[in-house]
Amino acid sequence: MDYNLIKNTGIGAAYTSAVIINKYLGNLTSVDKKGPIDLVTEADIASEKNIIKTIRSRFPDHEIFAEESGLNKTADSTCQWIIDPLDGTTNFAHQIPVFAVSIAFAVNNEIKVGIVLNPVSGELFTAVRGQGSTLNGKSIRVSEEKNISDSLLATGFPYDVKQLIDPVMRRFKHCIIVSRGIRRLGSAALDLCFVACGRVEGFWEENLKPWDTAAGWLIAEEAGALVTDFSGVPFSLNKKEILATNRHIHDKMKFTLEI
Repeated sequence: MDYNLIKNTGIGAAYTSAVIINKYLGNLTSVDKKGPIDLVTEADIASEKNIIKTIRSRFPDHEIFAEESGLNKTADSTCQWIIDPLDGTTNFAHQIPVFAVSIAFAVNNEIKVGIVLNPVSGELFTAVRGQGSTLNGKSIRVSEEKNISDSLLATGFPYDVKQLIDPVMRRFKHCIIVSRGIRRLGSAALDLCFVACGRVEGFWEENLKPWDTAAGWLIAEEAGALVTDFSGVPFSLNKKEILATNRHIHDKMKFTLEI
C-alpha cells in the first residue's frame, strides 16, 4: 500500500478543511450541544463532509470512522480512516486559536498514518509508521528532560468531568505538585503533538474517543514517545485512559496518577 499517497490525501483534506474552518471562525450562526459541555458547530459538520468527500474520491472502498457521522462501513473494512474534523470545538466556538483537524489511517486496526493540522497557526504534524514524525516537513523528537520536576505537562478534562470530579482533581493535584507546571490546552490531538515535538514532556487524559487520539498517538510514538494507559499497559484506541510521555518521566507519571 502506498502510504505516501494516503498521507498526501489526508494532508490535502486537512488543508481544504482548514480553509472552511477559518471562514467560520468568529462567524458562527449557531452552536449546538451533544452534551452539557460537548459542542458541535457548522464548521465541524462542513469540515467532516469535506474530508469524507476527499477520501471517497480516491479510496471509495475504505471504511471511515468520523466523529459527527459515525462509522461508514464498506466492503473493505481492513482499511479505515479515523477523523476528527475539528478537535477543540469549545476553543473554536470561543475564538481561542487552539484547535485542529485530525486524520488517521489504519490497516487492520493498526494506525499507519497520522495528520494533525492547526488551521490558524498552520502547524502541520505528520507521521507514517516507521518513518518518524515531522512538523511542517522537519523531523521532530520528544524532549530529553529526565526530571519530572523540570517537566511541563498537559492534560484535559473529560466531558463527564462533573461525575468524575474527585479522581480527576486528585490526579491534577498530584501532577501540579511534582511538575514545573500544567497546561490545559483543549485539544488532545495537539497535546499529543506537543509531546512529540518536545514542548511538553507528558500528557494524560481519560474518556477520550478514538478520533481524539488516533493521529496524535502515532505522531507521538514516531517521535519517540511512550504511550500507555495510566497503569503502563500499551495504549489502544478502545482504552479509556491515555498517558504519553518522553519516556524518561513515564514511570514517575504512572506513580503520580495512581489514586
